[in-house]
Amino acid sequence: MLLHTLTFSKIKYALFPILLLTAGVLLCACKDGRLPTEVVLTSDFLEDEVFRIEGYPCMKNELMVYLANSENQYSEVFGSEIWQVPVGDATLADSYKENILARIAQIKTMNILAQEYAVTLDEEEEAKTTAAAREYFDSLTKPEQDYLNVDMDVIAKLYREFAVANKLYETITKDINPEISDDEARTITVKTILIKTYKTDRAGNRYEFNEEEKKNALARIAQIRQKLNDGVAFEVLAADYNEDIKDEYSFGRGVMPPEFEEAAFNLGAGEVSDIVETEYGYHLIYCVTTFNPEETDANKVKIVEKRKQEAFDDVYNNFVTTLTSNLNKPLFDSISYDTGGAVKTTSFFDIYDKYFTVVSTQGD
Repeated sequence: MLLHTLTFSKIKYALFPILLLTAGVLLCACKDGRLPTEVVLTSDFLEDEVFRIEGYPCMKNELMVYLANSENQYSEVFGSEIWQVPVGDATLADSYKENILARIAQIKTMNILAQEYAVTLDEEEEAKTTAAAREYFDSLTKPEQDYLNVDMDVIAKLYREFAVANKLYETITKDINPEISDDEARTITVKTILIKTYKTDRAGNRYEFNEEEKKNALARIAQIRQKLNDGVAFEVLAADYNEDIKDEYSFGRGVMPPEFEEAAFNLGAGEVSDIVETEYGYHLIYCVTTFNPEETDANKVKIVEKRKQEAFDDVYNNFVTTLTSNLNKPLFDSISYDTGGAVKTTSFFDIYDKYFTVVSTQGD
């Protein structure tokens, strides 16, 4: 995926439901699909107030700090032209701005929830937020400070909310540390050959093959399987025919498509599967090893983290359905980030990590 959580992967987000803020209504994508029943519509926004959750505001300068740092980091990796890529009827820049809005809404919501758990920062943590804020603010040029419209207090507030959100997650999940067996976490390594049953255009839109095209793809993979039967090495055929972005994967259960996983986990070392069909096309799978010790140990950590995320989800989902919020849609729609390169700040999240050690991350 192009826009993986590059700048937010350092934060302990527990697979939160995205808060979809429309004009005057907070819609929560809860697990059971229900929407909150209590909705309050107001229009008495403060100047530069982008949205409000249960009376707690988010101001434009807060959103701009997140937006500037995130977009600048992505631009360094992918180039600034990435933001003009079409996404539906809008651009990637518009879509990402909504993503930033949702992320900040999550942090605000977690800070409200933290009050119910009496989660606050201690003296040492407060000192860290102040030191981090000073370092980040001093890293900004005067034009950047003016463009973002921030001072030390604004930056310190953002870091404080960031830290409280992380501490809340740790508080709720601290007692969740299940024993994970080797069998449950077992990770295997396979090589694959994929013949696709879809195509994509330059914009990344996917189009499924018609029946005739699928028949031709199946015939191709059958010919490759015959070459294997005739003694041609799997690696040679993969180099010639594989249409996947890679030909080797190490994974545990619950990661790959079910059909692929079932076939792979039933292979012995050195065995090749029959033709396996998934949403991506037709596969041949060669089992390199049925147990990868290092990957299995790493998978145990991931499974524990997933259990923590699920436990936090239960608390968070139940809480968020009780909230109401309001979005200042005209102001939000008017916000854009295009300074022609005058604002280059990228260190907001890195400086947070410098002062607050994060034990593990989501989405790695």
